[in-house]
Amino acid sequence: MPNRDSDGNIGPAPRSSNVTTESFRFVGYPVRVHAGPDAIGKLSEEVDRLKAQRVLVVCGQSVAEKTDLIDRVKGVLGDRVAGVFSGGKTGSPVTSVMEGVAAAREPDADGIVAVGGGSAVVTARGIAILLAEEGTAQELCTQYPEGKSPVSPRLMAPKVPIFNVVTTATTAVTRAGTALIDPESGHRLELFDPKTRPAAVIWDEQALLTAPPWLCLSATVGCFTGTAAALQQTALNPLAESDLLEALRLLLENLPLVNSQPDDPAVRIKLCSAAFLYNRATDAGAGGSALGVVTALAHSLDTRYPECGHGDAYTILTAPGMRFNAEANIAGQARFAQAMGVRKDGMNDGQAAAAGADGIEALFKSLGLSTRLSDLGVPGGGIDQIAEDAMTDFGLHRNVRKIQSLDDLKGILATVK
Repeated sequence: MPNRDSDGNIGPAPRSSNVTTESFRFVGYPVRVHAGPDAIGKLSEEVDRLKAQRVLVVCGQSVAEKTDLIDRVKGVLGDRVAGVFSGGKTGSPVTSVMEGVAAAREPDADGIVAVGGGSAVVTARGIAILLAEEGTAQELCTQYPEGKSPVSPRLMAPKVPIFNVVTTATTAVTRAGTALIDPESGHRLELFDPKTRPAAVIWDEQALLTAPPWLCLSATVGCFTGTAAALQQTALNPLAESDLLEALRLLLENLPLVNSQPDDPAVRIKLCSAAFLYNRATDAGAGGSALGVVTALAHSLDTRYPECGHGDAYTILTAPGMRFNAEANIAGQARFAQAMGVRKDGMNDGQAAAAGADGIEALFKSLGLSTRLSDLGVPGGGIDQIAEDAMTDFGLHRNVRKIQSLDDLKGILATVK
């Protein structure tokens, strides 16, 4: 539960004692955010600002067939819409992205408008990369040479500008990383290119309300896990810490309102704001090493089992991942428990760390979200494959507690069968 005053009002989380003012670096990336009841109308000036004349609109079938968003985009941009690619799929498989590349090449698209949640946004980035670079996704992605550190190829070709009209509070919205699914191996292919960050982001009230509450929650819990991980970091600079604490406040205050106030656009925009602040904190140096094992296992789980959404993977794995890492990061987890408001008077750091993990699990349960693999029909026999897949995920290499073997990962998964 969030911190409350004597009248029960939510107040700011107490300041961390872990903030550092030692040397740090922050690079602010240029992006314009438009929010409001008809924010989608701002697309015209943003597309004109970048002088795009032949824009490809990228979305999934649900957005194309069950909403009026594509018609609204066409109404705003007129003949600047050169085509619509509605083949975006969950997880952004390479085959789908390559179909999008072909759709972009046909009219010689000079801009991309992504309309939807994380999958549409990531698919748009993948299209921009593979449209410009020579080589396959398998060649351009981060490589994992045995016994050596991961290597991420530099993707130097200019990219067309991207404009994101989001329907969920996805953290994918302002990222530079792109994860595509290799349909042959079932593994994630990780590509990194800061030039694929969006030129503009649209938080349109009506667009955000097209997502049902369960989808809104599923898309947002990844932000909660990321914020929780970053607040457990050994040292945070003031810029990162401030953004993270505000993101946590917005999440704790608004996640429960998604179900109780499903038609309130302000709730959705505040969650989008939390995702934006979390991403900005990562640009300011906040990292995810405190829960790197959660990221790795979540990526493996939702890639191997499509019926398990991205959000489901995080709601199932965040608390057990914290418990696994506790011995290596007691102080960090205790600080997070303090920020979340679940550390009680008299608790030592170990008790506070446990309260933090328990508090996250309780929050997810209160929202009606899955906390066990069996909730989604993932068989117990699938644990070995999930663990094996996670061994090649970038997040695992920066986990605060060193993973000694596959048995460590299997042990975490076994606690949530």
